[in-house]
Amino acid sequence: MNAHEIDYIIHGEEMQFVEIELDPQEGVVAESGSFLMMDQGVKMDTIFGDGSGQTQSVLGKLFSAGKRLLTGESLFMTAFVNDVNDKRKVSFASPYPGKIIPIDLNDFDHKFICQKDAFLCAAKGVTIGIEFSKKLGRGLFGGEGFIMQKLEGDGMAFMHAGGTVAQRELHVDEVLKVDTGCLVGFSQDVSYDIEFVGGIKNTVFGGEGLFFATLKGPGTVYIQSLPFSRLAGRIIASGPGRKNKGEGSVLGGLGDLLDGDNKF
Repeated sequence: MNAHEIDYIIHGEEMQFVEIELDPQEGVVAESGSFLMMDQGVKMDTIFGDGSGQTQSVLGKLFSAGKRLLTGESLFMTAFVNDVNDKRKVSFASPYPGKIIPIDLNDFDHKFICQKDAFLCAAKGVTIGIEFSKKLGRGLFGGEGFIMQKLEGDGMAFMHAGGTVAQRELHVDEVLKVDTGCLVGFSQDVSYDIEFVGGIKNTVFGGEGLFFATLKGPGTVYIQSLPFSRLAGRIIASGPGRKNKGEGSVLGGLGDLLDGDNKF
């Protein structure tokens, strides 16, 4: 084992957090902002990248960390290491309502591909890198651009997805079509591309976007029912100064008065 072997428990239903138990000198790395709590004796340290290339030169470490900028993430991550002789716990929380997905990289031939903002935390030693799209169409219209994240190693990693999560096991040549924003991640054997919805009515009036993500088996695929972009869009659409559908009636106007939305 190159990565640290950690134990964990996932707590909660809609706003989950993962509690990780660390043996002496075991560690975990996490994205900035995901930390929830930790026991006395756990040492927190800010590191370049994921900390997996400790034997690299300074230039190599900078290059490895710099790749994270391409995925829209910070150059730095946070490492938490148990610095005492007893077991200690550290916990990381979901950024918005959804589910935490545990990924044992040993079950996926030591590599898993996910969307750019899905990664939450991982055992120290897991490499968090980038996966370039080899197809122009997928890069331009796939919803995740040319770059996705890849998790490599032989330890545990944890992703976060919005809403309810569906796991699909695709057989050889089985094809699944998914909304581009609802794709969370997939195993490396899955072939990923995009497909035009087609049809003038579908394109102009469908309201579901112009493209599907098509995933061809064999392999494992994770899908989320509520991507953050969709959640944010609904919140913005219902914000102050915006009329909601069905609120144009007399009763709707009365509700606005009672809510204090109209100013005199």
